Amino acid sequence: MNLQDATLPTPQFDQIKLETLKQQINQAIEDGQTFLQQLKSVAVDFQQQLLILQRIDQLENQMSESWGILSHLNAVMNNQETRELYQSLLPALSEYYTALGQHTVLYQHYQHVHDATEFDQLSPAQQSSINLALRDFQLSGVALEGTNKQRYAEISSRLSQLSSDFSNHVLDATQAFFQVLTEAQLQGLPASSVELLKQYGQQRELDQAVATLDIPSYLAIMTYADDRALREQLYHAYTTRASEQSAQPEFDNSAIMQEILALRHEMASLLGFNNYAEYSLASKMAPDVETVEKFLIELAEHARIPAEKEIAQLKQIAAEDGIDTLQPWDSTYYSEKLKQKLFKLSQEDLKPYFPAPKVIQGLFQIVNRLYGVEIIQRKTPVWHDDVQYFEIEDKGQVLGGFYFDLYARSGKRGGAWMSGFRSRMQTPMGLQKPICYMVGNFTPPIGEQAALLSHDEVNTLFHEFGHGLHHLLTEVDQIAVAGTHGVAWDAVELPSQFMEFWTWDQESLNTLSEHIETKQSLDADLLKALLDARFFQSGMQSLRQIEFALFDLNIHSASPALNTAQIQNTLNDIRSKYSVLPNTASNRFQNSFSHIFAGGYAAGYYSYKWAEVLASDAFDRFEQEGIFNTATGADFRKAILAVGGKDSALEAFINFRGREPKIDALLRHQGWTNHS
Repeated sequence: MNLQDATLPTPQFDQIKLETLKQQINQAIEDGQTFLQQLKSVAVDFQQQLLILQRIDQLENQMSESWGILSHLNAVMNNQETRELYQSLLPALSEYYTALGQHTVLYQHYQHVHDATEFDQLSPAQQSSINLALRDFQLSGVALEGTNKQRYAEISSRLSQLSSDFSNHVLDATQAFFQVLTEAQLQGLPASSVELLKQYGQQRELDQAVATLDIPSYLAIMTYADDRALREQLYHAYTTRASEQSAQPEFDNSAIMQEILALRHEMASLLGFNNYAEYSLASKMAPDVETVEKFLIELAEHARIPAEKEIAQLKQIAAEDGIDTLQPWDSTYYSEKLKQKLFKLSQEDLKPYFPAPKVIQGLFQIVNRLYGVEIIQRKTPVWHDDVQYFEIEDKGQVLGGFYFDLYARSGKRGGAWMSGFRSRMQTPMGLQKPICYMVGNFTPPIGEQAALLSHDEVNTLFHEFGHGLHHLLTEVDQIAVAGTHGVAWDAVELPSQFMEFWTWDQESLNTLSEHIETKQSLDADLLKALLDARFFQSGMQSLRQIEFALFDLNIHSASPALNTAQIQNTLNDIRSKYSVLPNTASNRFQNSFSHIFAGGYAAGYYSYKWAEVLASDAFDRFEQEGIFNTATGADFRKAILAVGGKDSALEAFINFRGREPKIDALLRHQGWTNHS
């Protein structure tokens, strides 16, 4: 394929040297520190103060450019050299950001601009970015003095190091495990899964299939392997990763979790909060811890009745197979059998209909219909052969660019995510356009054949693309509130969860599907089975997410901070109240819960459920007006995607929906109420 070159300036990934990145990051830190040191007094006029605020934005842009590349490579191409550089720069970076957040004179500049009569003449985006900055100064300890200020800085630095260590342990523990499989152990696995496991073996220079803890391998075995002992072995290896229960106790995250919770609690206390959850919610849409807890418990009550019916069905089908006691390593396997029995549906039957190139093409067509934008693949250097680069255009004008890095491989952090590389902002050289990375860990291509995606993976792709659109379709030129910046964390999942609805629509599925051999779109029987199975085990899945969210909220609400045993007891207690699935005493889920210990979701994991209410309610308007209604799509783009953090999450939602959010649509979209 003859691609045109990228029109936006992109990193030259084929030429990037770690030494150069190191110099650029150190230079960005030094430039920032020098600027802060020279900032002495506040006795300047309004325009000069605005220039100071602009300079802060430019410094932030410079930093996110160089550090953004290194942290991205550390996540997707992790090796000893990259990791060591990343780790070595963390303390200086943390020190700089702490100094920035606690700089009294800089804070006073922001406050003076805010209090000036000319403030009302600034654009809404400028006003929002200044208001958010003032809030963040308070949450960064600007008002602290003496030893308290110093202690806050020490905690910030240590927490950034601990989060990185936690993440590294999970990656290393995941990659340390592999199990050579016999022909007998492969019984029940479909041919495509067997080929995938053989490919994992070839990567280790073995001529046998190999089980790993990478998600495509783990799910294949847990879903299809008839060998119950193999499933048990893999379940144990996966759920004890990075814990004292695993075969590699050197990666145990127990002490790290305990220290993280203690430091977070101390940090919150320094700022006058009762616990870290209160501190976390100070910058979110939800008003307080009690509201969140009540919301989760009420949602759990809605999910409980369907979940109890679902687990009873699961136990019954396992009993037909002679399984008296359903074990955790049985649930995925028998769920698949139950789905086939009830709906004549298997993910494996669906996969040939979802070759990745067709799914991507269909996704782009759907986005074009909704928002009127064109997506064009372009040529630019990338960090791995799997990676593709695209640009998004509106009426011939390039709005931004993005990279797809979709497949699981060694040296890549698990999960799926979108991260912004460059944000939209006005610079001295003109308008800088946004670029982001969208990363998955989907089943990779096998041999020469295109990757075949499960419907779950199609759903994940749409989810991450929703985040990407939020970053790319922003019309805000202030970096602090452009794209996903400045958006309340519990509303940031709205655009991503919203996009998932199109993977359940018949017209969309016709656009997304094309059988790898027959070239037919999803046949009528399979389509009906997929749509009929939409709410399959939705109660159990919701309870699982609520369990994680309540665990996160509880361990961050505790005072004093919990130790390792208390963390486990908290999880056990929540499971006893809300989980219908069996668990083992050795399960150490928390030791690899990167969202809250190495990501941005501490005391914020509830955000997925909170934003699901918003997404469902937003989609409800599309259901009423037509899910490809271009006027409704234009309204969503204008009210939600374009505004970034300029409007509060609630204001943005009301601007789109005409009222505050309601939970009714979520309950219906979960299949828990009759469609009224």
